[in-house]
Amino acid sequence: MSITITNTYGTAHNVSENNPAHVTSCDYYRLPLVGTITPGNPGYQGMVEILKDNGHDTRPEGYGLIFLESEEFSATYFGPIEQIEQYKRDNADGKATFDASQGVTYAQWPHGKAWDDFLPRVFWNQEWRGAVADGVGLVTAFAHTETPGAEVIVYEFEGMWSPGGEPKQMVTYHCTACHMDTFHDSGHVHENKGPGSRRWAARQARQHIISAARHGVGDRNSACRPNNGEMLRAVNAVARDMWGTTGNALPDTDDAYCATKGPCSIIRELRAGARPPVYRA
Repeated sequence: MSITITNTYGTAHNVSENNPAHVTSCDYYRLPLVGTITPGNPGYQGMVEILKDNGHDTRPEGYGLIFLESEEFSATYFGPIEQIEQYKRDNADGKATFDASQGVTYAQWPHGKAWDDFLPRVFWNQEWRGAVADGVGLVTAFAHTETPGAEVIVYEFEGMWSPGGEPKQMVTYHCTACHMDTFHDSGHVHENKGPGSRRWAARQARQHIISAARHGVGDRNSACRPNNGEMLRAVNAVARDMWGTTGNALPDTDDAYCATKGPCSIIRELRAGARPPVYRA
């Protein structure tokens, strides 16, 4: 079964022929970070291990670095230090390009203690690029394959794992066909540590769409299962009984509840360019 996943906005990505959830590359990247490493850097030997393993450790003086990222993928370029210094000078207006043939490029940003200390945390939404706040905003969105007009949206936000906890930068996705609140479905909300976190959230969004395409919306085997307000109606019935009222304490449909209390309310604020309140589990 061939399943095509379409971006409703954002950069188109290349995917595996066998798995449309697995992004393999991208034709357009941001270049949010540049820098250099030399033998004087703490942990330098560990940082160039990837180059040694592939026979690319050819510059004893060190390396110039360019970190590339898209909504769903990232890469790291190792080149001559002088090339990166020239790039920084040429990029005063943000329009410089670089010749990738002078060095080598590896998929994703490197990890490890030295790298983790070296790399700052970078969010897709950055205030200096016009976002309302660093790490708060929409990342990408995909058209739902089965429900016309619905989307599966990946977004960065501020949230708490538990009431009264410390607010953290997080990333997750939301499906406007089923309105599952991923905060209460373990494993779908991630601390937003960098491109890898966003890539994983986008991969889960793609998997959600694939499941709906394979099993339909509402099927017990599908990840996309609207509960059609069943839980809300149960809560409203208990509340009416406890308080002796006739009205509903909560909206009695999932889309209405989500629009006021759930992820759709966050997404509405983000689309309006406003900073939503910290989301509490």
